Amino acid sequence: MKIYNCDVCGNQIYFENTLCLNCESQLGYLPLLDAMSSLEAVDDKRWKALAPNAQGTLYRKCQNYHKENVCNWMVPENDLVDFCLSCRLNEMIPDLSVPENRQYWYRIEIAKRRLVYSLLRLGLPLSNKKENSEKGLGFVFLADEEMPEILDTKKVVIGHDQGKITINIAEANDAIREKMRLDMNEEYRTLLGHFRHEIGHYYWYLLVADNEDLLQQFRGVFGDEEVDYNQALIRYYEEGPCADWSKRYVCAYASAHPWEDWAESWAHYLHMFDAFETALALGLTVKSKNGDELKIIHGEDRSLTFDSMKDQWWYLSIALNSLNRSMGMRDAYPFVWNDAVIEKLRFIHKVIGHFKKGVQS
Repeated sequence: MKIYNCDVCGNQIYFENTLCLNCESQLGYLPLLDAMSSLEAVDDKRWKALAPNAQGTLYRKCQNYHKENVCNWMVPENDLVDFCLSCRLNEMIPDLSVPENRQYWYRIEIAKRRLVYSLLRLGLPLSNKKENSEKGLGFVFLADEEMPEILDTKKVVIGHDQGKITINIAEANDAIREKMRLDMNEEYRTLLGHFRHEIGHYYWYLLVADNEDLLQQFRGVFGDEEVDYNQALIRYYEEGPCADWSKRYVCAYASAHPWEDWAESWAHYLHMFDAFETALALGLTVKSKNGDELKIIHGEDRSLTFDSMKDQWWYLSIALNSLNRSMGMRDAYPFVWNDAVIEKLRFIHKVIGHFKKGVQS
């Protein structure tokens, strides 16, 4: 994630901001220009974007910004759709007649916008269901029948199905999510992590499933995805992961099925990509074993090899974990990559680069 500055006063602002806390200028994100722009009101609906690369273009606030206050993205003035690029992906939002659901939805939208930001930065295809009913992406945000007492009720299952990603809004409740993390013996469980995992399923479906060459390579790295998925999950939840999972997978759940292995690995690639960009934006550097200074990689640079990213991630993840420990918190990245995981991440890097170079149809 990049770091932005107010166009009026130069104060540092953040991706989620709607207002500069120094000069009180209103702010909005311009996704196609990758700019957090200060805004100048033209009338009650139109805003002049002050970001240099916007060149004074007029925008409207996304309807979920203007009316619901759960978004901060902008829509070009001449766009016929009232929602921004991120909110157009929503197929269903929570029932807002339930008071706590609005706060949960707000937290979910923050995580989703960070996901969409990364997808745009990586140059991956991104269309909604109205644009492409067959292969477009859509999000459904649902609550269990009773909130927040969800443990003994019918649950909404987080998952992906043909481009539709369902998220249980209970995951936006920190206490419930932490209980789930402990109950399932997970090292890491976050809203953003859920989005990154589920979008991995979507991009397997979009980029790999119909490409025979990539599909065969996938099977060589991850295994045969035609193994019965439902039976594999039942076996995993009844028997647990295989005894040597730590030697072949990035986490225990990845051992359940090749699709889950891919989705977990994809999520970790996005963790790495976004953390690198943030470190670069902050001007952070890390030291190698022999004391030489290493610059943090910008993940969008196609000339960088996966091995370069891998090596520098080792140093950056140690720095992240050390900082967290100094604050008395759990490790930010509590994972260790084995040789098999490295090859899986290398393949994902290849798939993304394969598409960006125009080879993927």
